[in-house]
Amino acid sequence: MNPEEPEGAQPHESRLNRALRTLLHTQRVAALGTLNGQGKPFVSMVPFAIEPHSATLIVHVSLLAPHTRNLMSDPAVSLLVMQPEAPGEPVHALPRVSLDGTAARLKPESDAWQTAKRVYLARFPDAEMMTRLGDFSFFAITALEARHVAGFGSARPLEPEDLARVLRHL
Repeated sequence: MNPEEPEGAQPHESRLNRALRTLLHTQRVAALGTLNGQGKPFVSMVPFAIEPHSATLIVHVSLLAPHTRNLMSDPAVSLLVMQPEAPGEPVHALPRVSLDGTAARLKPESDAWQTAKRVYLARFPDAEMMTRLGDFSFFAITALEARHVAGFGSARPLEPEDLARVLRHL
């Protein structure tokens, strides 16, 4: 098995789904777009993990951060996950996926919170101490639509159920 490919990769799945699965498996940070109380966009960086059973993206954020306050007042979000650029290589065809959806704050110590903590720490074991801090919360992001660019001339919209199928195998 290719170490760049996640465990859940299916031999019969499409080339584009394999590319998307690999992108989400190998990249650990996303650009998070939120809206503040005046409707102004705000973009920040967040580490993310994937909870395959619910097909959600999990972020662990500080209540002191502007993006967290924005999430609590307006759950609409956009995430961009992309492959980093290579020096000297063209950037217009970088593989990426944009996800638009909603974020829900998980109640501390609930089953969903425990699951989020488990998948998040599996990906970011060094964040264990932060999960004990009272000013951090887990949010589950449910994608309502997505656009995947696998490379130049290879772009497609993704329906929520198609994206969920990819996420469930990560």
